[in-house]
Amino acid sequence: MDLRKYLQQNHNQLTWKVKIFIVQRIIEAVYNIHEKNIIHRDLHSGNILHSPRSDKWHISDLGFCGPADKPTKSIYGNLPYIAPEVISGKQTTTASDIYSVAMLMWEVSSGQPPFINYEHDYDLAMNIINGIRPRIVSGTPLEYKNLIVQCWDADPSKRLNISELLRKIREIDLSYQNMPNESFQTNITNNLESGFTNTYNKLFTSKIHQFENFPEPRNATEEEQEEFHSKPHDFHIPDNIDDFDKSSTNQKSNSASSTISNNFEGNFIRKLLNLSSTNSSSEPRNVEN
Repeated sequence: MDLRKYLQQNHNQLTWKVKIFIVQRIIEAVYNIHEKNIIHRDLHSGNILHSPRSDKWHISDLGFCGPADKPTKSIYGNLPYIAPEVISGKQTTTASDIYSVAMLMWEVSSGQPPFINYEHDYDLAMNIINGIRPRIVSGTPLEYKNLIVQCWDADPSKRLNISELLRKIREIDLSYQNMPNESFQTNITNNLESGFTNTYNKLFTSKIHQFENFPEPRNATEEEQEEFHSKPHDFHIPDNIDDFDKSSTNQKSNSASSTISNNFEGNFIRKLLNLSSTNSSSEPRNVEN
């Protein structure tokens, strides 16, 4: 079961203690990748896997992993999880993975994928470039919120590296271990509608993107964030879902364009990174961004 489905089924029963434990395991897995000087490039909740029998978490879909200094011409990923600098055409780095981890941290806190009510189109890409991020949900612990905000900063150099992030999430986890579960019970309602899951999962999957001539990424002001999240949105599911990615992006300007293709061909290297408990006791080595 992937993280997306796990949260759909269990989020209302998860305490903050459990959420932080899950996030720590995800970060440990990313640490295992980065310490080998490898970038995952496509982290999202559909490839974070949970094994019910062992109650362990794994990361899959390492097909686009490669040496950190090896550039790629195209962008492959799930748009809400792709770092703004990658959307704007810059090279993917370990800091880009950190941005994706921030989105996963937000998803665990909210129980929903980021930008669930918005189509994965040119407009969303431009909003991400301009610093729009999901709204932090009420009740999120301050130290957890601060990690998210720092890790999805528009400037990759201001994000934590994986060693720093792992150290900080372990500190948070340790501070909560001796507290009763009732202190962190979640009151957030899962807003995913029954019957929408299958279509929803098909819409929000990774695909190839090619963006050109976007502006430099920036952080949005609080006023801009509030204005974005206050606007009514009209999320349209096309009758022929397979043609979703072929829909026109006529809102493109002369200075920016986006083409999206869902005809990705290639052999994925399906690998699993076991998040063993031994990792939680080992001290991380520094990994450069």
